[in-house]
Amino acid sequence: MNFQCIIYEKDGGIALIKLNRPQVLNAMNKQLWLDFQKALADAKKDPVIKVVIITGQGRAFSTGADLKESKKRSLEDYRDYLEALQETSRQIIRFEKPTIAAINGYAVGSGYELALACDIRIAAQDAQIGSPEAKVTSSVTGGAFRLVQDLIGPGKAKELLFTGEYIDGKEAERIGLVNYALPLNQLMEQTMAMAQKIAANSAFSLKMIKRGLNLALGETSLEALMDFEIEACLACVSTKERRQSLKTFEDRKK
Repeated sequence: MNFQCIIYEKDGGIALIKLNRPQVLNAMNKQLWLDFQKALADAKKDPVIKVVIITGQGRAFSTGADLKESKKRSLEDYRDYLEALQETSRQIIRFEKPTIAAINGYAVGSGYELALACDIRIAAQDAQIGSPEAKVTSSVTGGAFRLVQDLIGPGKAKELLFTGEYIDGKEAERIGLVNYALPLNQLMEQTMAMAQKIAANSAFSLKMIKRGLNLALGETSLEALMDFEIEACLACVSTKERRQSLKTFEDRKK
């Protein structure tokens, strides 16, 4: 299988999807999502694969949406993009095999939301994690409104979303946003060790356990929430403030 924007490997019962646009800190463009969906579909149908690890190449997990690409979209194109993004998030949340996010660096915006959609998160201690949407006149997607609150409670979730501030891996572990925070040089070794423990178990049991956990969360309300997320994000990106926010963001990077 050929991919432009990811690296996809399989070893025994473990599949590894590595986001591979390190020159832009693994910012997500349309091709990355297409590649990601193709790899996810392959891991789903492969009976040998029992667990999927998602990580990033270089010094970032992902810094979220590629703003250069998003600036060129019409509102109709933006809706199509967001609906495709939500569908990918649904696929990860509902994926019948366990998923682990190995957060090796920046996990921001939709990159952060990708990690939230995984079953387990393991982060480098110095990773920077957060949702800057309020700072650039946008809104969160990927079921994050619910997923963050389920992990850390409504009070802390509101604090992080309202301020748009990032936290490091150690703080993320302290508040329960990630399962573990480790030195970067131990991240993949320990993630692989956990994946091997999972892969040693019954594929059918893993499937049933994950299905039960998702049912317990209440999928119907998640559907309604994710539809709302599209409308909230479109409402934000339609404003004049959004354009000014992007310009300010770009000027700060120069």
